Amino acid sequence: MKTVAEQLAIIKRGAEEILVEKELVEKLESGKPLRVKAGFDPTAADLHLGHTVLINKLKQFQDLGHEVLFLIGDFTAMIGDPTGKSATRPPLTAEDVAKNAETYKEQVFKILDPAKTTVMFNSEWMSKMSAADLIQLAGKQTVARMLERNDFGERYASNTPIAIHEFLYPLVQGYDSVAMDADIELGGTDQKFNLLMGRTLQGHYGKPQQCTLTMPILEGLDGVQKMSKSLNNYIGIKDAPNDMFGKVMSVSDELMWRYYELLSFLSIEEIEGLKVDIENGENPRNVKVKLALELIERFHSKEAAEGALKDFETKFSKNAIPDEMPEFTFEGELPIANMLKEAGLVATTSEAHRMTKQGAVKLNSVKIVDSRAMVTQCEAQVYQVGKRKFARITVK
Repeated sequence: MKTVAEQLAIIKRGAEEILVEKELVEKLESGKPLRVKAGFDPTAADLHLGHTVLINKLKQFQDLGHEVLFLIGDFTAMIGDPTGKSATRPPLTAEDVAKNAETYKEQVFKILDPAKTTVMFNSEWMSKMSAADLIQLAGKQTVARMLERNDFGERYASNTPIAIHEFLYPLVQGYDSVAMDADIELGGTDQKFNLLMGRTLQGHYGKPQQCTLTMPILEGLDGVQKMSKSLNNYIGIKDAPNDMFGKVMSVSDELMWRYYELLSFLSIEEIEGLKVDIENGENPRNVKVKLALELIERFHSKEAAEGALKDFETKFSKNAIPDEMPEFTFEGELPIANMLKEAGLVATTSEAHRMTKQGAVKLNSVKIVDSRAMVTQCEAQVYQVGKRKFARITVK
């Protein structure tokens, strides 16, 4: 059994903020397993690695002996979470939600231990609420308090419509914590308002208040915007092993460490050791391979990981990158298409867009899919256009 200090160090790894840390320490000191909640709305069929940042943290709590409550927001998904959105989100149908919920359960158990995980659906209690009950819940909060949320406040100030049902979303998410008797709730930094709502409502209902832990939003393959299917900068849990391997190898050397911190199960000491290895001359490519193998083994198998490595090495040798090539350094972020033009790999940005669509633009031997993606702070990445044009580019 780990000490409270040891548990806290593991819990705080990669975390953005804990509210209130002193209360969390007191809960840990009680020696009782904590009820650790994280909710996921089944708004799409497949999860990507950005979603697993929270799931990995749940796994750490689970390994420390705490009880994981994996909440599938089948009821809230039909409201539509407005977080970070500039317009009202369309709700999903009950059929879509049910179908996606089943795939979520299958995917999360590639990380979590099903024997130590309680899967819950918030329709279990919300569907039993009468209209009077819901109105009573709405009475626990004011419009002024709701407008403190950044997205609501900005939309109100710009005269952008806010539907009444959107105010219900944080209330329902908060009530989930009441119904589940959560001791701590996890969420992304964009969920802070909703997480604190759970703490507030628990107080209104005379229950011990949960602590909240926010995790950072994982950047996608472009290193700038958050990982998202709609932006096509994601690595999916259900991606084929070879595709997953190639995508991991395409991330910048700097972003690689962000992925190690939030996605790898290596200890902090082991990751620091890898950094020292690179300082002493180890090729960052080999360290990236180690990360790719870990992730593929987690979501597929060790055999699949080894096969993906072999396939990558075969392709890499067939498309050998020359040792000598022009080198460029650019200041500030810029779109890939503009960078290729400035490096002389294409004559115009239009050509860059066209060549990308044809699959002729690569980053470290991996095809680029979005020539409009922004590049920022990359170290000596090899860009290729066609079979013979190469440039080693650094962006500061």
